[in-house]
Amino acid sequence: MGHDRLSILDTSQASNQPFYSTDKRYVMVYNGEIYNFQELREGLIQKGVTFQTSGDTEVLLQLYINEGEKFLARLNGFFAFAIYDTIEKSLFIARDRFGIKPLFYYADANKFIFASEMKALLQYPIERKIDTVSLLEYLQLNYVPAPNTMLEGVKKFPIGKCAKIKANDYRVEFKSYYKEPYFDGCENKNITYSDAVKTFYTLLENSVKRQLISDVPIGTFLSGGLDSSAITAIVALHKKNIMSFSIGFKEELLFDETRYAELVSKKVGTAHHTFRLSNSDLFSELYNILGSFGEPFGDSSAIPMYILCKKVRQHVTVSLSGDGSDELMGGYYKHYAEYTLRQKPYLKTFVNTASPFLKLLPHSRNTFIGNKIRQVIRFSEGSKLSLQERYWRWASIANLGKAIDLLNTKNKNFIELFTERKNNHLSLLDPNFNSLFFTDLNLVLQNDMLVKTDLMSMANSLEVRVPFLDNPLVEFLFSLPAEYKINNTSQKRILRDAVSHLLPAEILTRKKQGFEVPLLKWFNAELKESIESEWLNNEYIVGQGIFAPIQIKALKRQLYSSSPQDAVAQVWGLIAFQHWYKKYMQ
Repeated sequence: MGHDRLSILDTSQASNQPFYSTDKRYVMVYNGEIYNFQELREGLIQKGVTFQTSGDTEVLLQLYINEGEKFLARLNGFFAFAIYDTIEKSLFIARDRFGIKPLFYYADANKFIFASEMKALLQYPIERKIDTVSLLEYLQLNYVPAPNTMLEGVKKFPIGKCAKIKANDYRVEFKSYYKEPYFDGCENKNITYSDAVKTFYTLLENSVKRQLISDVPIGTFLSGGLDSSAITAIVALHKKNIMSFSIGFKEELLFDETRYAELVSKKVGTAHHTFRLSNSDLFSELYNILGSFGEPFGDSSAIPMYILCKKVRQHVTVSLSGDGSDELMGGYYKHYAEYTLRQKPYLKTFVNTASPFLKLLPHSRNTFIGNKIRQVIRFSEGSKLSLQERYWRWASIANLGKAIDLLNTKNKNFIELFTERKNNHLSLLDPNFNSLFFTDLNLVLQNDMLVKTDLMSMANSLEVRVPFLDNPLVEFLFSLPAEYKINNTSQKRILRDAVSHLLPAEILTRKKQGFEVPLLKWFNAELKESIESEWLNNEYIVGQGIFAPIQIKALKRQLYSSSPQDAVAQVWGLIAFQHWYKKYMQ
């Protein structure tokens, strides 16, 4: 076992890991924080347990020694950990409920290897074979959904589960310790909206208060959006002189939210730091960002997240974030589109009539008008599909046909397995709108948003905490009727109403803005040479044998055209893949 520690609680050497029990029977490695560890510690002391340290690591180990696996259900926090019993020769391993902390593993007849990052596993002699189905998923989503990875033999440990692996028998049998928060009929129809708002606020405030525990400096991300503003406002009620942080773009006003962040800071009284970046500031970190991916990851918002974490780490070691709110309460455009399609079906005819004409106009994410045209076209495409297919299309950057065309293979046998995986990801989707939120929790949040946050923060030795993913709060939200979260006039309705007394009116009424960067400008300037000579060079593509050279050329033509559409996101995903491939597969 090995461990590289970021000290948050009990920063003394006594809590360093691997951490041993006093009798040396048990040894543990652990990544995360247990927010209710003091309460759990008191319970153990009353049972006669003595402690050598003051942090949560020893509490976690003693809970296992004294209670076995049943203690997992009582943990409030985020974690991935493993405990080895030197006498029994067994390994107990577990991951948190929502996948806030990563955990990868590889198992065969002779060994079981685990790590927080896939690049650690790649230091061992394991077979490195691309999983074609994962690659196809990646070409659509720009990430690989759990439990799979880009390599056939490497898997992501499932969320909310534990396993016990015994020496000389490396089979992994998972056991659930957490009941999923959504199931058909889980809604409490009797709670009034006003009561729900009050309870929601109490649960959110309790979550924030728990997550302020730290022996090192702590702050908040403050983008100026509703989610981070709500968290920052509640933090400011309970911790004086809290520092808040945002980044802005000097040359890209379309992507800049700093004015709103500064409004919130002034209202709630934080010590605010705005980091104003140029395109060259972002570009200078590009290779550091690409190098931090243990498997291909194509969400370009990792770029500003990396910069933000790097800047924030110069001031604090822990930061609270608004992650999870959009997925749980309908904050994305796809949620509004789905709701609109259900409530106003006549719009389907209108947009389907207009869509052929709109497709003739330039459309991409890089201008306000171009992005609106892009959204209407996607709405039209989705309106013609079933619920499951529509969700997948709106979660994707490319449709299935375009993704398949990019692959250099005539053998389509993997399509059946791809369809099986996709159907599994979408298996709980039903007419109840809460099923969309639950699918987001398991697909988008687990595999994209939380991965991005953890990778970019850990690369800069910064711990990021996510109060919206406190399990009592998540369970409460899924017990509410969907209309308490999204209706004709509001997304994240219950959050807006719960924190309306804390925030400026401009924050409560503004539309969501994505955390994006000006990739297209880079592709036409600083990155063009690398695209042509390194990542998507035709000779290299032919020799690599993975992608179809003709389709890669067509994608580049579209990228440099007046209407790049989603080619920008596709090319960035390919760059992330190629950088990873050259580093780990050649």
